[in-house]
Amino acid sequence: MCNNLHIVIGITGGIAAYKSLSLIRLFKKAGAEVKVVATPHALEFVTPLTLQTLSQNTVYSDMFGTAEKVDVEHISLAEWADAVVVAPATANIIGKLANGIADDALSTMLLACTKPLFFAPAMNKNMLAHPAVQENLRTLQQRGITFIGPDAGFLACGTTGEGRMKEPEEIFSTVWDALTTTQVLKGRRALVTAGPTYEPIDPVRFIGNHSSGLMGFALARTLARHGAQVTLVTGPTHLEVQHPMVERVDVTTAAQMLEACEAAAPTSDIIIMSAAVADYTPETVAPEKIKKNDDKLVLPLKKTTDILATIGKQKTENQCVVGFALETEHEEANALTKLKNKNADIIVLNSLRNEGAGFKCPTNIVTIMDRNGNKVQGELKDKAQVAEDIVTYVIDYMNLKNSL
Repeated sequence: MCNNLHIVIGITGGIAAYKSLSLIRLFKKAGAEVKVVATPHALEFVTPLTLQTLSQNTVYSDMFGTAEKVDVEHISLAEWADAVVVAPATANIIGKLANGIADDALSTMLLACTKPLFFAPAMNKNMLAHPAVQENLRTLQQRGITFIGPDAGFLACGTTGEGRMKEPEEIFSTVWDALTTTQVLKGRRALVTAGPTYEPIDPVRFIGNHSSGLMGFALARTLARHGAQVTLVTGPTHLEVQHPMVERVDVTTAAQMLEACEAAAPTSDIIIMSAAVADYTPETVAPEKIKKNDDKLVLPLKKTTDILATIGKQKTENQCVVGFALETEHEEANALTKLKNKNADIIVLNSLRNEGAGFKCPTNIVTIMDRNGNKVQGELKDKAQVAEDIVTYVIDYMNLKNSL
């Protein structure tokens, strides 16, 4: 993910400065090293101690470093950074950079920086619409600066309109994609399944599970970031696709997911089955809501078709099939049995015994094993980082397999 990346976050004097605290946390959580340059007005909204605690680095705000500093801070930061993210970016800082003005630590550092610049504008809607601001925005866009937002919504001044800063998660995702995208999977197609399936009992009830789809969506996005064209077959979830190379196919039941997978699998080079598919479905679906009349309700169930096993049987020599195993006992033994029986190439094991792993958690701990006897034991990580580990393993496995 953003491991080893150096990110400078510039903070200016707008009420949205408080959101920059979350942005710092997101980059730190991703493994990046973060340094903050704040304008004096920014420090009226967020304190240097808070910024220093979150970034785990000194906060730069003074134009002139202390006497013991032997480097010129604004130059050294510009050289240190892999990218600079200014959030919020006020009309003032946009105007300064557009016109070559350097009168504080941040504007001076920006003029000295030759690395990618990302601005997240935030201001009153009338300020944003002013011809001078619009001209400055066009000037900076022509110079290659990436603008993230702004959004329309309720503004701090009490009005509603365009000028609201993008949420930290969106800013982070845009910067992350821009800095970490590769083309190692360009020309490849991938199929990913995500989320739960819902097996209807009657028009209002169903059999389901607690899967959120987070892992599958993270895998689809990661594959797309590395250049693959991805088909994401997902059960019911509130999540949204955030990459143009991901085509979403929504399904509800296991049978629908099987049909969508069988349609996409033949043209897919990589197939990752991370959905939590129901093992059983009702034999019949009641046409009307079942009334609560008896003390007990007997619900006959039948097995659903095993999607991973079906795809494994149809797998070609050039395809890599990845299965998931969620186990509560004899975890590795059961996962390896599944790997063999389903004719998969790689199995990803996660255990409900591990705190911070499983359904609805933003984090996960996985063990990745393949049919050649290799195994990698992971650590507790954000699911986006786990997805990166899995995709990297798949890429390495396919290179090894193709060289044999």
